[in-house]
Amino acid sequence: MATDAFYMKKALEEARRAYEEDEIPVGAVVVCGDRILARAHNLTETLTDVTAHAEMQVITAAANALGGKYLNECTLYVTLEPCVMCAGAIGWAQVKRLVYGATDEKRGYRMFAPQAIHPRTEVVSGVMADESMALLKDFFKGKR
Repeated sequence: MATDAFYMKKALEEARRAYEEDEIPVGAVVVCGDRILARAHNLTETLTDVTAHAEMQVITAAANALGGKYLNECTLYVTLEPCVMCAGAIGWAQVKRLVYGATDEKRGYRMFAPQAIHPRTEVVSGVMADESMALLKDFFKGKR
């Protein structure tokens, strides 16, 4: 059985893809059992869509893979703490576990809507947070 760090590395691979595509480097994977159902990264610039966050993309892909809208047996790994919009989607999808890397002090759901996540969702934070934050800082340093 793989560890949270193993799957977070997969999410970081997606974040690096976003970086290469000049997207904010956030990546996500959804795992059910020991199988990765879906992988995604931010596509807001590519799709010209403010809702095209990594979490939104991966939730849709995982639901399609499962053939149902609920991810109540799945774990969502994401490199950055979800925003309020994504937390709402995670709540509606009834994700069993949410594992994220870096904390988002400016836009994270915990600051604005901590109850957005489904009450049964187990939340684990800080998994490979340093690596996730370093990628984000490097990206934005290049923008300024």
